[in-house]
Amino acid sequence: MTEERILSSKPLSDEVSLEASLRPRHLAEYIGQERIKDNLRIAIQAAQQRGEPLDHVLLYGPPGLGKTTLATVIANEMGAQVRITSGPAIERAGDLAAILTNLQAGDVLFIDEVHRLSHAVEEILYPAMEDYALDLMIGKGPGARNVRLNLPRFTLVGATTRYAMMSPPLRDRFGAVYRLDYYDEPSLGQIVRRSAGVLGVEIDEEGVSEIARRARGTPRVANRLLRRVRDFAEVMAGGQITGEAAREALGRLDIDEQGLDEVDHKILRSIIEKFRGGPVGIETIAASISEEADTIMDVYEPYLIQLGFLDRTPRGREATARAYEHLGLKPHGKAAEAQRALFDEQA
Repeated sequence: MTEERILSSKPLSDEVSLEASLRPRHLAEYIGQERIKDNLRIAIQAAQQRGEPLDHVLLYGPPGLGKTTLATVIANEMGAQVRITSGPAIERAGDLAAILTNLQAGDVLFIDEVHRLSHAVEEILYPAMEDYALDLMIGKGPGARNVRLNLPRFTLVGATTRYAMMSPPLRDRFGAVYRLDYYDEPSLGQIVRRSAGVLGVEIDEEGVSEIARRARGTPRVANRLLRRVRDFAEVMAGGQITGEAAREALGRLDIDEQGLDEVDHKILRSIIEKFRGGPVGIETIAASISEEADTIMDVYEPYLIQLGFLDRTPRGREATARAYEHLGLKPHGKAAEAQRALFDEQA
């Protein structure tokens, strides 16, 4: 269900090639994540001055924030080729050995979902990252022997949405670790303007603002909404994306002014109406709306927490006074107390 959701932060089946065409190629074009860009700019310049590859980089954070894009930007800035794969695609140690032995000096190897590498594959990766060497066992039984192959010096860029699930030995072998944060509305507005220019879409500032506000702090979602609104504008609004056209198009997609869709509303209403605002366990919420618990935790919950609509407590999830207000419901329990406290502060 989630895979084809309009507001999903994961790429949909029909947009991989289009995403690639919208990606910036250099740090100067990359919008947002200023602290990471500044640090990378210095590290890249230092590596180039020494004539060495960049140290291994780990990028982590929610999906859709630009980890793959940043990996290709790093490769372009270093003047290197990028090889892209993912943790689930590397099933056996031999798969990784084949990838490593085909690298050229200075190449950037990008492994998405690096937390999903198996233990056997990680054991091959450790000496490759530390010593640029590949340890292979030749033969079996008493006659088996270890052979070490030298590898060209390369840069590994790993990406993960589950930093805590990575093994400590693997985490420790990355020289630079960066967390990508959700984007603010002005940064998303810049991304929408840039993508509209690439797509040849005419859009005014109000249209930019409407799309950016509902994009859940995620560039991938912003670009997807831009394309959906473009389709509506071409048929119903003479081809120009105005604020009015964007509002009507997004309303037809059941995306409200805060970027919440039907599933977000189901989660909040389930907590409020079925469990009196919580606390309630994530498994119980999942069962009540027929959704996977992991999907709620990874896809829906982070944004609801960011908006201040949901609290994660040791006893379970609780809806906040803001959630009641957004849904037009009267707070009760802890939410009512929090709302009264807020009114007292403002008085």
